[in-house]
Amino acid sequence: MRAAKWEAGAGPRAGGPAGGRRGARGLPWLVLALWIGVLAVAVPLAGRLGDVQRDSVVDYLPASADSTQVAKVQQELPGGESTDLVVVYHRDGGLTAADRRTAAGQTADLARTFRLTGGAAAPEGVPSKDGTTLMYPVSSTQPGEDSDAKTTFVDGVRDIATGGHGLTVKVGGPGGLDADASEVYSSLGGPLLYTTVLVVAVLLILIYRSPALWLVPLFAAGAADVLSMAVTYLLNRAFGITVSGQSSGVMTILVFGVGTDYALLLVARYREELRGTARPYDAMRTALRRCAPAITASAGTVAAGMLCLLAADLNSSHGMGPAAAVGVASALAAMVTLLPALLVLLGRRVFWPLVPEPGSEPRPPRRGGFDAIGRLVGRRPVAVLMSGVVLLGALALGVLHLPGSLKQQDSFATKPDSIAAAQLLGAAYPDRSGQPITVVSHTGAASAAERTARGTVGVVTVRPGRTGGGWSEFFVTAAGPPQSAAETATIRRLRAELHGSYVGGPSAQQIDLRSTNSRDREIVVPITLAAIVLILILLLRSLVAPLLLAAAVIAVWGSALGVGGLVFGPVLGFHGTDPGLGLLSFVFLVALGVDYGIFLMHRMREEALNGAPPRQATLSALRTTGGVITSAGIVLAATFSVLVNMPLVQLAELGFVIAVGVLLDTFVVRTFLVTSASMLLGRRLWAPGALGRARPPAAGEDGGNGPDDTAAVGRSGGDGVEREAPATR
Repeated sequence: MRAAKWEAGAGPRAGGPAGGRRGARGLPWLVLALWIGVLAVAVPLAGRLGDVQRDSVVDYLPASADSTQVAKVQQELPGGESTDLVVVYHRDGGLTAADRRTAAGQTADLARTFRLTGGAAAPEGVPSKDGTTLMYPVSSTQPGEDSDAKTTFVDGVRDIATGGHGLTVKVGGPGGLDADASEVYSSLGGPLLYTTVLVVAVLLILIYRSPALWLVPLFAAGAADVLSMAVTYLLNRAFGITVSGQSSGVMTILVFGVGTDYALLLVARYREELRGTARPYDAMRTALRRCAPAITASAGTVAAGMLCLLAADLNSSHGMGPAAAVGVASALAAMVTLLPALLVLLGRRVFWPLVPEPGSEPRPPRRGGFDAIGRLVGRRPVAVLMSGVVLLGALALGVLHLPGSLKQQDSFATKPDSIAAAQLLGAAYPDRSGQPITVVSHTGAASAAERTARGTVGVVTVRPGRTGGGWSEFFVTAAGPPQSAAETATIRRLRAELHGSYVGGPSAQQIDLRSTNSRDREIVVPITLAAIVLILILLLRSLVAPLLLAAAVIAVWGSALGVGGLVFGPVLGFHGTDPGLGLLSFVFLVALGVDYGIFLMHRMREEALNGAPPRQATLSALRTTGGVITSAGIVLAATFSVLVNMPLVQLAELGFVIAVGVLLDTFVVRTFLVTSASMLLGRRLWAPGALGRARPPAAGEDGGNGPDDTAAVGRSGGDGVEREAPATR
C-alpha cells in the first residue's frame, strides 16, 4: 500500500482528530482483513504448485534444441513418450551362473509385469568383456507422459530387480535419472522452507533483540511466499510457464530474503518515528512515506532484472524469470501493506523490551564502525578505491580454476541408483556408452538414416525402435563413456550427417544445455545490464551514478565466481560447474547488488538535495544506511546460503555464488568502493542532472573538502536504526 493510503483519515485534514482516530483504527484492520481473504484463496492454489512442477531434463531444455524435438516426436509415436531404463547386474569378482539365472528370471518378471517396448519377450542382456557386469536395456511406454506414473514404473522395476549376497543390481538410464531428479526436487520444498524460516528467524532475533518483534516480519514473509506460489501456479495454468524445482526453490529464497530486507528498512524507520510521534499510526504513515519510494524502486529494479530471463531460450531459465519476479512483487506487497498493518495494530509493545516511547532518545551517539570507515575513506579515497579494485580483481582470477561442465553423474550431492548404475556401466563398458543416443527420422528416410548412422565414426551399434505418425526412432550406441569427448564427437558427427533427422538422448541434452546457456548469456546479459542502467538513470536522475553501480555489481559477479572457483573443487568436492551458473548468478547479483546501491544512493541524493556538500552527503549516507543495509545483506546472504546444503550441485553452486556476492557487495563494494568513488567524483556523480552542476559553497561551507566534514554529519547509533540530520526531518 502506498504511503498516501496511510494518510487517509488521519489528522485534521481528514475531518479533525476524531476522524483521524477512526481512520487510524479502521485502515489497518481493513488491510488485515483483505490479506486474510487473499490467503484464503491463495493457500489451496499454492498447494497445487507441486502438481505442475516438472524436473525432467527435457523441461530444462530449449524448445528449439534437437533433443527437445526428439522428445516431442517420441510423444507422437505409438504409446507416447517412452521411459528408457538400464538394469545393471554386477559382481566384483565376476558374475556366477546363479547371478545370470537371477538376472534372467528378474528381467522375465519385468516383461510379464510391465508392457515393455519390443513385445512380451524379456530384454536381452549385454555382457561386459571382463565378465563382471550384465546390462539389460528396458523401455516402456506404459507410464505415458505423467511424471508420477513414470516414477511408479521406475520404482516397480527397482522392486523386482534386486541383488544381495555380493550381487549388485542398479537401475539407471534416462528414465532412472529423471525419476531420481524428480524425487530430489520434490523433497526440496519442505527442508528448504523450514531451513530458510529458521535462518531468518535466528537473524531477526539477533537483530531486533525482542522476543516478539521478529515474528511479525517472518509472518508477513510467509504470507508473501504463499501468495507467490499461488500466483505462479496461475501463471502456469494461464500461460504455460515452466515451473521447476529450481525456480520454485529460488522463489522461496527470494521472498524471504528480499522481504526481510524490506522489513528491516521499514521497521528501522518506524522505530525512529515512534520516538517523536504519539500515535503508531502516524509514525507508520511517516515511515512509509519516507521508505516506500526507495523500497518500491528497489523491488521494481530487482523484478525487472529477473524478467530479463524471459529472453533466455532455456526453458528453466525462461520460467525462472516470472517466478522470481512474482516472488519479489509478493514480498513488496506484504511488506508495505500487511507488515505495517500488523505493526500498527500491535502498537509499541511489540518492541519490548526496547520500547521506543515518544520523546525518548536513542542510545547516545558514538563513533562506531561506519564512522571509522567514513574517516578512512574520507582521508584516503584513492587508496581505498584502488585497494578494493585490486582485491576484487584478485578474487576474480579464481574463475580460471572453475571445474569443467557438470556431468549428470556429478549433479547429485548424494549418489542415487541411476548415478551408481552409470558409474558401473562406465567402468565395465569403457569402449561403449551405457546410455543410448536416440535418433528420430521421417519414416521414408529412416532406412537410409540407419545405414548412415552405422557408417558414422564412433558408432558401435544401431538398433531400431518404434514407427508411427510418419516418424521412426532408432538407438545408437557410441564408443566412449557417457558425456566423454569421444561420445560428444560422435553426436556432433551424427547431427552433421543425418540431414532431416533429430539426435537426442541424455548426452545430446547436455550438449544442448551447454550451447543454449552460452547463447543465452550473450543475449540476456546485455539486456539485463541495459534494463538496470536505464531504470537507475530514471530513478537517480543521473548518468554517472548508474554506470558506477553497474560497474560495481559486475565486479562483484566476477569476484563471486572467482571465489567459487577456489572453493567448489578443493573444499566442497564438486566435480563440475553447472552450465547455467554464469547466467543465473549474473542476473541475481546484478539485480540484488543494485538493490543495495539504490538504498545508498537514494539517501546520498536526499542529503545532496537538502544542501549537503558532496563529501558530507556521501559520509552521511554511509552512516545512516550502514547498519540496516549491512543487516539486510547478512540476512539475504544467509537465505541464499541455505541452498548450499541442498542435495543438488547446481543449486548449491548458485546459492554459494549469490551468497558470496551479496557479502562482497555489502562489506566491500557498497561500503568502500562506491563510497570512495562517490567522494572522488563529487558533484560529477549526479551529472548531467541538476545536482551535478557545480555551485559556489555557501557561507561557512568549504565545498565538501574541508577537514570537518566527518564531524558535521549525523551518526548511526550502531543498532541498525537510521539517524537523520535535522535538515531532513
